[in-house]
Amino acid sequence: MDKIKPVNEWKDAINPVLNSKANEFRLLGYKNATAEDVWQCMLKKIWKNNSKKRLYEVVQDVFHLSNNQYVSYITVEAYQNDDLMASIEALKQGSEPSK
Repeated sequence: MDKIKPVNEWKDAINPVLNSKANEFRLLGYKNATAEDVWQCMLKKIWKNNSKKRLYEVVQDVFHLSNNQYVSYITVEAYQNDDLMASIEALKQGSEPSK
């Protein structure tokens, strides 16, 4: 397994690792953590500049994901989703979203 591939191609192979990490976060109190959340966090925060890796590097990156990095990711995602909902509501009411 010395192949270097885009990280997207490793997702199925590392699914047990993603589930393990999500389980770890749930044990730490992040009850809504899912394997998909961990995957998206890795793509957007960790692998955004280096998208080609070996399998062992991808697994190592997931196991080294800290709860601070994960919390940062879910916080940003929550703010972005809130802004989207505010924009949709403003469009329904015919006004500009407040910032």
